[in-house]
Amino acid sequence: MSLEITIHEQSCRGCELCVDICPTKVFELDKEKLLCTVKHSEDCIACLSCAYICPSGAISHRDFHLVKNFYRDQAFCEKMEKFL
Repeated sequence: MSLEITIHEQSCRGCELCVDICPTKVFELDKEKLLCTVKHSEDCIACLSCAYICPSGAISHRDFHLVKNFYRDQAFCEKMEKFL
């Protein structure tokens, strides 16, 4: 199973805090609807920063591991490489 990120449109305020805090740029603002959307879920590293910072609790995650074996996950290490 892969990670699933959901933004509840009725709750989203379009504040863009999730866009600003995401280290891998998973989110984008839909300028027509003025709501944040998930654009690159495959890049999510499940840090959950977006869910913690969202003032309306509009972001939820499913099928992620709370503790990743970072040193063994080659794909994860490649994504994180640019932050180290």
